[in-house]
Formats: sequence, structure tokens, C-alpha cells
Amino acid sequence: MDIMDTIKEQIEGNDILLYMKGTPQAPQCGFSAKTVQSLMACGERFAYVNILENSDVRENLKVYSNWPTFPQLYIKGELIGGCDIVLEMYESGELKELVKKAAAESASES
Repeated sequence: MDIMDTIKEQIEGNDILLYMKGTPQAPQCGFSAKTVQSLMACGERFAYVNILENSDVRENLKVYSNWPTFPQLYIKGELIGGCDIVLEMYESGELKELVKKAAAESASES
């Protein structure tokens, strides 16, 4: 399977997916730390990919998403954005609403 297929499969297979540096328990950069804190504060489970463990994903995700930086948050297959956008959405309440909706849809599908 080619790396672009792998990325597509990861995004389509997870309703809430964060590509980040490190893990939610041990973020490896400030931007990933702020983003994961905002996401965790929404109170729903989410998947993550530590891009530091896979250079192919790290380099090709920039091409796939046409977004040059990390972290990158995807909800229901759509790129939401990076740290600044996620923080703005969290502060406005929009992120929690989006995350709760995605989690509820996922629960009703299973």
C-alpha cells in the first residue's frame, strides 16, 4: 500500500484524528500540546498519529492536505486546521460542538 493510501485510510477510518508531534500524554512540541489539550477538553475519544515516528507520513501528509505544518486535526475526514485554528474554535465553543457531533454520529453508526 502506498503512503498516500495509508494516510487516506487513517483519515477515513477515524472520525476524530490528530496528526501530532509526540503523543497526547507526551507531546513533543508546544503547538501539539496546546492542540491536544483543547481536544481532550472536549471530552471525547480521538485517534492520533505521532508523525515523529514515521517520516513518510510526516512528509507526505503535507502534500495530501496541502497544509505545511503540524499538528493537523481531521474530523469526519475533513481537515479542520492546525493549532491556531483549533484554539480559536475551542475558545468559541465550535470545536466542542464539532467533536461531540462526530462522536455521537460515530456511536450511532456502530
